[in-house]
Amino acid sequence: MSNYISIEKKDHIAWLTLNRPEKGNAITPDFFSEIKDTFQVMSDDSDVRVVVLKANGKHFTTGLDLMAAADIFGKALGNKELFRNAIIELQESMNAVEKCRKPVIAAAHGLCIGAGIDLLSACDIRIAEKNTTFSIRETKIAIVADLGTLQRLPYIIGYGWFNELALTGRNFSADEARKIGFITHMCDGNAALLEKANTIATEIAENSPQTVQNIKEVVQYSRDNGVYAGLAYVSQKNAAILPSDDLQEAMAAFLEKRKPIFK
Repeated sequence: MSNYISIEKKDHIAWLTLNRPEKGNAITPDFFSEIKDTFQVMSDDSDVRVVVLKANGKHFTTGLDLMAAADIFGKALGNKELFRNAIIELQESMNAVEKCRKPVIAAAHGLCIGAGIDLLSACDIRIAEKNTTFSIRETKIAIVADLGTLQRLPYIIGYGWFNELALTGRNFSADEARKIGFITHMCDGNAALLEKANTIATEIAENSPQTVQNIKEVVQYSRDNGVYAGLAYVSQKNAAILPSDDLQEAMAAFLEKRKPIFK
């Protein structure tokens, strides 16, 4: 199935590894397509409760592979509608990450720039190794970032910090990323990074998968539609799914003073 992404599943956690280390995991058009297909599979896999996204090699990703994309964009630029459609198709790869029914944890290291910020912004939780460098690099090459950073990142870090980073295109460190809320944990070394990712993923995977998936859906719906629409939506959702087998198991485990086992 995979050329650029390796997949390993264990204990309801799917570990997806960007695997083009010789090119700094630079993202090609084929790579974008594979991201989309892989996350659609993860979304539908009933054995997967959490996805962890990491990378092989020195960098998480150095962003868009401009050489690989040049031919496609060169042809599309002659036709404005064709170019627009090409951008929309690439956007769908990042949308697939956000729409994945399972929570997605990104564990970044090295460089994470350009399309890497698009990718991380579509994830639910982000952590990084302490020497990671981030950048919304498109500003530096006279391109308007168009794969989701401008739409998603302001909700994560707020418009003040976002505007500075997007308009300057400057590098920012893992320490700064943690302070502004882009990442939740900064880890000392790759081993610690993966250990932290596993700890968070395991804690999520031990919860009711139905509840976890519905929380993700309600959060995104509320973000996109507002507080009151979100309140109405969650009331309808709970009315539809409760009582559930997982709720009954949670109550039984509480009364029996044991750890619940969710199906």
